[in-house]
Amino acid sequence: MSERKPLGRRWETWIEEKIQEAKAEGGFERLEGHRKPIAGLDAPYDPLWWVKKLLVREKLSILPRALEVRASVDRAMAAVWALSSEAHVRARVAAINAEIGRANRSAAEGPPTTLAPLDVEDVLAEWRRRRQPV
Repeated sequence: MSERKPLGRRWETWIEEKIQEAKAEGGFERLEGHRKPIAGLDAPYDPLWWVKKLLVREKLSILPRALEVRASVDRAMAAVWALSSEAHVRARVAAINAEIGRANRSAAEGPPTTLAPLDVEDVLAEWRRRRQPV
């Protein structure tokens, strides 16, 4: 809206007119969350609500590196069981092992990493077992 308020018009009237025009043109129909309840409206007030939303939106982590890697490995292993071929499983386990290796090589604040690289053959054996019909 680059339009200027006409001289002699009150702000309230002019703004209300612009709102009604936008409504008539469907300008509010495309807004995110349109016709949905406001999330967290009934939750108690949290003064750090904006920090938490930023962390989620930007996919940031405040965990120590060792715990972050452990969580990442757990998520990656959950995805391994759904892979369709042994080659994909081997590639994914190699990527997971590379991430574990990077974490183990770097000095970081917080608890030390206690993750050892995964044994590809053990993971493949478990992958095969999970794929067998029950």
